Amino acid sequence: MREGANPAALLEVRRAAGRPLQVESLAHGEFDRRLSELYADAGLAGDVTAGALDASVDLGELAGDIPAAADLLDTSDDAPVIRLINGIIAEGARRGASDIHIEPFESSLRVRLRVDGVMHEAARLPVRIAPLLVSRVKVMARLDIAERRVPQDGRITVAMGTRSLDVRVSTLPARGGERVVLRLLDKDQGTLGLDRLGMPPAVREAFTGSLSLPNGIVLVTGPTGSGKTTTLYAGLGLLNDGSRNILTVEDPVEYAVDGVGQTQVNARVGMTFAAGLRAILRQDPDVVMVGEIRDAETAQIAVQAALTGHLVLSTVHTNDAVGAITRLRDMGIEPFLLASTVRLVLAQRLVRRLCPHCRVPRAPDALSERLLGDAAAAAFQAAGCGQCQHSGHAGRIGLYEAVRVDGELRRLIGTNADEDALATAAFARAEPLSVAARAAVLRGDTTLEEVLRVTRQESTDATPEPGHAVV
Repeated sequence: MREGANPAALLEVRRAAGRPLQVESLAHGEFDRRLSELYADAGLAGDVTAGALDASVDLGELAGDIPAAADLLDTSDDAPVIRLINGIIAEGARRGASDIHIEPFESSLRVRLRVDGVMHEAARLPVRIAPLLVSRVKVMARLDIAERRVPQDGRITVAMGTRSLDVRVSTLPARGGERVVLRLLDKDQGTLGLDRLGMPPAVREAFTGSLSLPNGIVLVTGPTGSGKTTTLYAGLGLLNDGSRNILTVEDPVEYAVDGVGQTQVNARVGMTFAAGLRAILRQDPDVVMVGEIRDAETAQIAVQAALTGHLVLSTVHTNDAVGAITRLRDMGIEPFLLASTVRLVLAQRLVRRLCPHCRVPRAPDALSERLLGDAAAAAFQAAGCGQCQHSGHAGRIGLYEAVRVDGELRRLIGTNADEDALATAAFARAEPLSVAARAAVLRGDTTLEEVLRVTRQESTDATPEPGHAVV
């Protein structure tokens, strides 16, 4: 029973069940999680089978019946294809998947989930139902179900009890049929506070310190899927106290944030990052977030915004923090402008966390001894249990390195110093990603193989030199 629920409802439950009840009181969040798990357990393993699908279903007639936020827990409409796609989305949400891939091939239709950054096959269905499934997703996302030759993008809003999910939909024509990728965006995850990101105290202090500055550029770097957007939203949450005008331009807007003006890029009508940034600078902003600096024009406008008294937050796709300086320099930004505007560069990775219920000590071997030295005996490895669905991992943790642009770095950037010189100066006072990765392994938070999966070891030393260990 959810906390605060009317106890009188138990009388009706007992009457319907016809036997005594054992009542357990749950907090709202735990209640919703348990309800979602119980429902999604029947998502792909229940009685919704591919053989029950009716090829004569006219999915076009369903378009007008789809509410703005279809509730996955409402089973009043039991059309097989509807229940199948609802079950797929519900199972993905239950397992904490970030993406659902629906992939038609010549002999079968494969459904895969990306959980903690790794793909897992969830179902294999007859390929003949692929057009039905894809069309149903298109109807939910309000896409053109008759157009199968060009990629399409859309959005679905669904609810599981009181849990709200935004689902980004992307279709792509392929040889076996249209491929569909559903990106699950949990609105609760989009509002994570800085205290839940797991930043080391020194990194968090550097990040919050840079956000308190009245102007400048704060960059978050890393590969796709490394949590950059979540970090930026956490920073916006810290700044969103009602005393500032905060505007963003994103591609797309992933999470709706009350109190923040959010604009979505639309290249088809000329609404690029550069055009959006140029426009919102006329809206009297205090803080500007640009989803990504990906071209010279956007970079130039961001620098000019920082020079004219705005705090600019953005992301750059580089392998490490120092590489962001080089990347902006390669875009044509003058070194003296970078030196005077960039305040902090934060690089991050996400690695899978070892399940605390089943992790076991790792026997030292040649690899662990070479990379961890005498501390190799403190490492753990995955085993697998019912708590983690026998994967050995439960959730992910962040690895961070923060480069604060101080006087020495400002001088080196202004004199167009090379990346090695910048790294030497930056990591004389800060810890690189390699140190954070090594510490996570020795704490038993993750495995050595997991760290090597998301990073690349450039040095052969057990304790690599700063700035050269993780790329």
